[in-house]
Amino acid sequence: MKYMGSKARFAKHILPIVLEGRTEAQTYVEPFAGGMNMIDKVVGKRIANDIHTELIEMWKALVCDNWKPPYYSKDQYQQIRADKKSYKPHIVGWVGFACSYSGKYFGGYAGDYPENRRLKNGKLPNYQIEAINSTAKQIPKLKGVEFTNKNYWELDIPKNSVIYCDPPYQNTTKYHHDFNHSFFWDWCREKSKQGHKVYISEYNAPNDFVCVWQKVTNSQLSANGSTGGNKISTERLFVYGA
Repeated sequence: MKYMGSKARFAKHILPIVLEGRTEAQTYVEPFAGGMNMIDKVVGKRIANDIHTELIEMWKALVCDNWKPPYYSKDQYQQIRADKKSYKPHIVGWVGFACSYSGKYFGGYAGDYPENRRLKNGKLPNYQIEAINSTAKQIPKLKGVEFTNKNYWELDIPKNSVIYCDPPYQNTTKYHHDFNHSFFWDWCREKSKQGHKVYISEYNAPNDFVCVWQKVTNSQLSANGSTGGNKISTERLFVYGA
């Protein structure tokens, strides 16, 4: 699923590091699961959490209830955006994310691609149809995942888990909720000291965290705080090093 800040294109680099040495008994936990573009490539015991209620309700409907999302028109999109409380949470989640440009929550209706993206057969590809098709491919890979809707610090994490964090990046686009970065890094320290293997994706980290992987890339979430277009940034993966 297209989701703002998704790590889908880095999964082949990040997951071998995160999962190295993981045993069958270890639970894999994502406190910020978002578009499920990492956890859908992991097997075994898995917990997918996100603070966004409508997003988690959407995934539960898709994966657990076999809900098949219809195509939503621009008028329907605008109606749901203007009156979210009148619609079921999973519908609001789907329309807000899957029917919006770049997977940004109600960031603008996504319909056909621009004219210059017309296919050889003369047809225009469609953002929403792509979202329906790509999400359908994810659903079988997410069967058995435990979905939770909590603040990350409220999670009940099994002992000796592997925790992969993809939090809202500091100094970039604001997400649905405000985020206390200092508190988050303290939480990562605490979980590491408790015996969990904790990995964090970010552009930068406090000095007591060690970078174990990095890659220069074009990103819409640039390290200078601006968004849109292609910005050169360095994606990094950190672990607590003290």
